[in-house]
Amino acid sequence: MADEDRLRWDAKYEGRTVPVADASEALRSVLPWIPASGPALDIAGGDGGQAVWLALRGLEVTLCDVSGVALQRARSLAEVRDVGLTTVQADLEEQPLPDGPWALVLCANYLQPSIWKGVAKALAPGGVAIWLHPTVENLARNPKPSRRFLLSQGQGRAVFEAAGLECVFADEGWVGGRHLCRLVGRRLTHQSAPH
Repeated sequence: MADEDRLRWDAKYEGRTVPVADASEALRSVLPWIPASGPALDIAGGDGGQAVWLALRGLEVTLCDVSGVALQRARSLAEVRDVGLTTVQADLEEQPLPDGPWALVLCANYLQPSIWKGVAKALAPGGVAIWLHPTVENLARNPKPSRRFLLSQGQGRAVFEAAGLECVFADEGWVGGRHLCRLVGRRLTHQSAPH
């Protein structure tokens, strides 16, 4: 399955236009919680538009994705924009997250609830986790992604809390033409944090 995913995403990125260093409207909407500096991890960040945008803002960004084609495109974009970018090719269904600690972990449009416990553990003290993902309500206006890749109402927040992340911002609504769950969390530090 991992090779199928990699090949499928490689083919998708081969045919895309040149990436630009920019943040989605959803990422911009949580800008107050994005740290100004420190190490950041962009999970399943594709060809690096948002990762390079974060690097331009002063973060030391590591981009992790299954597609080698996407990562090459991200490295090229970082070079053009003259910023550092570390890339890691990994299938996070089978491999662990890159080691932290991270001041920021961003995950946009990637549904794998099991990674969030690892994210919580990998956050630096005071670190922030941001998850931006479409919900089932998105199907009212958009045929993709299909139902199996969407969050149900309240599911994202429940995943964060089960992973030991305290939600400091949680919203489900229409942003940039998509119905998204937008979550910002910090690792719980007191004794009753879930394991």
